[in-house]
Amino acid sequence: MVPNSAIPSLASSRAAAEAWVAANLAPHIPATRVAHLLVGNEVLSNRAIAASTWRGVVPAMANLRRALRARGLRGVKLGTTLAMDALSASYPPSAGAFRGDIAEDVVLPLLRFLNATRSYYFVDAYPYFAWAGNRDAISLDYALFQGAAGSRYVDPGNGLTYTNLLDQMLDAVVAAMGRLGYGNVRLAVSETGWPSGGDAGEAGANVRNAATYNRNLALRMSNSPGTPARPGAEVPVFLFSLYNEDRKPGPGSERHWGLYYPNGSMVYELDLTGRRSSYPPLPSADSAPAWCVLASGGGKAANETAVSAAVAYACQHGSRTCAAIQPGGACHEPDALDAHASYAFNAYWQQFRSAGGTCFFDGLAETTTEDPSHGLCKFARSLD
Repeated sequence: MVPNSAIPSLASSRAAAEAWVAANLAPHIPATRVAHLLVGNEVLSNRAIAASTWRGVVPAMANLRRALRARGLRGVKLGTTLAMDALSASYPPSAGAFRGDIAEDVVLPLLRFLNATRSYYFVDAYPYFAWAGNRDAISLDYALFQGAAGSRYVDPGNGLTYTNLLDQMLDAVVAAMGRLGYGNVRLAVSETGWPSGGDAGEAGANVRNAATYNRNLALRMSNSPGTPARPGAEVPVFLFSLYNEDRKPGPGSERHWGLYYPNGSMVYELDLTGRRSSYPPLPSADSAPAWCVLASGGGKAANETAVSAAVAYACQHGSRTCAAIQPGGACHEPDALDAHASYAFNAYWQQFRSAGGTCFFDGLAETTTEDPSHGLCKFARSLD
């Protein structure tokens, strides 16, 4: 993948493209089978680089293609990954349409290039996020490829029947491409998956659902390729991700997308061929109350400055977030940084998690299912 930051120079200079291929691709061929070169990651989701980068994607792809062909590397297909937010409409799938700010100026030239080179439109499609943001309207089973017959959805625009959420998302992209005159451009899923863990406020992020989604995905793609709008069409699918990214910032789910833990052990068993039908029992998906506390080892002397700064940040937000740890408050004792940090982190998280607040604090915090309350000092919990 070409970093987003490199796109402007590659778009404006054939020499830069040749140098990039020479440094980053050529040394690994033929020992490595390189099938795709992706130019940027979800570029059109970042409006801050609209002026500098968006219109440079296709010229960069063209220059890189020339550089590849000059080296005889004609089998490498070029593309770029786009998130579902490239669409302004995706429901029903037949109403799929690209955003007005990118449709004509950016996406149309992209589709023209992909069509001419027989490459793929690469989409990052996550039913987890669509379901998590619309749980009242979308059933979990439908998102996990195991919806009952009664949960099927019929698109009123074209009469096609859907049995799972991923197919709906992919066909919305197909419809959007068709509106621009390129409904036959091939489709590939550059990212999909389900988190095996997360913060207490992140419903559905657990091992049971992650294993169910990815196992059913493998079964679905091996037995019934294509979508209702494109039955039988081959759709390459890439899972996100191989390993849990245990140091990635953000909500807890961001650190739990992998098939393996960082130490190399499996999070859950998965047969990517889709042929396996029997697996060991999965853990329950039941939710339990959770709290946000200072991470183990977070109170060591070397971290005191960082912990103090994090506590100050937490206490500056919300309504009376840290009142209980002030002198005379129910949680002032013990008067120690680690105890006050746990209370402050939890009070902040419980107030703001529904609005995107996380239990992270630059790695100083972690969630726990053990109630840290003591005596008259009561910690708010995630299920309150």
